[in-house]
Amino acid sequence: MDEINVLVIDDEDGIRLACQRILNRMGFKTFSANRGLAGLEIIRKEMISIVLLDLKMPGMDGLEVLQHIRAEDPSILVIIITGFATIETAIEAMKQGAYDFIPKPFEPEHLRMVVERAREKLILTMETEMLEAQRRKTLMDLGMQKSRIRTILESLPNGLVVTNTRGQVVLMNPAFIHLMGLDPCRTTGERIEAYVADPGFCNLVMDISQGKYTVADDPPSYELALPDNIYLMAKGRPITGDDGECMGAVITLVNITTMKVLDQLKSEFVAKVTHELRSPLSTIHEQLALVLGDMMGDDSNADKEQEQYLLFRAKEKTQGLISLIGDLLDLSRIESGAVTREPVPVKLDDLLKSIVDFLNARAGAKRQTLTAVLPERPLPQITADPMALESIFGNLITNAINYTPEGGHIEVRASKPDGRIQVEVSDTGFGIDEKYLDKIFERFYRVKNEKTRFITGTGLGLPIVKSLVDAMNGTISVQSSVDRGTTFTVILPLEKTEEAVCPPPSETINSVTT
Repeated sequence: MDEINVLVIDDEDGIRLACQRILNRMGFKTFSANRGLAGLEIIRKEMISIVLLDLKMPGMDGLEVLQHIRAEDPSILVIIITGFATIETAIEAMKQGAYDFIPKPFEPEHLRMVVERAREKLILTMETEMLEAQRRKTLMDLGMQKSRIRTILESLPNGLVVTNTRGQVVLMNPAFIHLMGLDPCRTTGERIEAYVADPGFCNLVMDISQGKYTVADDPPSYELALPDNIYLMAKGRPITGDDGECMGAVITLVNITTMKVLDQLKSEFVAKVTHELRSPLSTIHEQLALVLGDMMGDDSNADKEQEQYLLFRAKEKTQGLISLIGDLLDLSRIESGAVTREPVPVKLDDLLKSIVDFLNARAGAKRQTLTAVLPERPLPQITADPMALESIFGNLITNAINYTPEGGHIEVRASKPDGRIQVEVSDTGFGIDEKYLDKIFERFYRVKNEKTRFITGTGLGLPIVKSLVDAMNGTISVQSSVDRGTTFTVILPLEKTEEAVCPPPSETINSVTT
């Protein structure tokens, strides 16, 4: 605290000087006046905090000076100096606002005690005023912050809703009210089910609100289908306190209707274009095959061999285009989710044997060995779509044949670890550089180098495989080493899987796509 100024107003020189000596030693800065008017002039010029005021003075007496001081600055503490004969007057002065009084004659210790008490009151008063000012500033800041947050929430284009641990809505913005078709005057306080009639969404909100997911987790998203073909994507995060305890959830909802429409248009476009291209390409492919067959019967010479090579490459390229069209159709059907086949019990041992037997001729053409290593005890049946399983393992084995040089080995190994079905497709082929492993499941992505650039492929086989495995609640992983080979591992649950997406009975998913 800054230095406190004390003014002594008394017509007795001895009193004034004695008071000043004592107060100076206490650390005060002192001023003095022998008349009331002179004291008031000092008060107007200096920042006086405490006044020692004699009641009996010539001219303006102490009570009148007190009234002027109270009018000038009510915060000044006035201590009355009075004789025994004027105690009643001192009490009257206290009633008019004086802080305390000292009777004459007084001891220095008595003066120090009264003035020290006045200093403590000043300090406490100043601290209280500072705290009050800080409180007002804090309340103002909180009010402004709350106003800013509310303005931000109300201006958000996406819906936002906040719940507590009991699933009760404590905050929702206008966008959420509009998206849900609620009354604009709808208030908070009810459980989330009262605002959104979607059990799956409400279950997700409750799971997040009650701490099923931590801040480090990534809670799943949820797609809501509303009337009038409106689609929303919901994402949520837990709200945690300083101690990490879950206090509720904040959920955002984004209108994805436009994206869904565009996705549907894309699927329809792909389906239409691929259907239009497949027929003429198939015709060209068959005609090239006839021409090649006729040329094979003729006598060979250098020109004939060159023509045969060019026609063979043309036939190979048309086959690649036909495969690409088939893959696009497969992906279109898988993404649309409109075409499903009821899962049935499948003996995976028999299915893998049949695929290996079917593709052995292709492996034999490259002098490769293709073997299936199955457990002695039959694997338990898996409930799934058999056409989807054929596509998954047919694609993986065909890829292994295509990307393994002549004389290589491909092995299909099945097992049942920890109540799951695990199938590994390993080869001794070209291998995949580690930097490409996280990209091979992307559509149209192919690793091209000197060894693989002449291999015809679409870059859609592995994306199709992954989509089908995901639909069965399974997983697929890959390990590879350049020039040593690659192993794809598919793990499928034994319990009934979700319906896998597949084509209708009149069409089949390509099982030999690279």
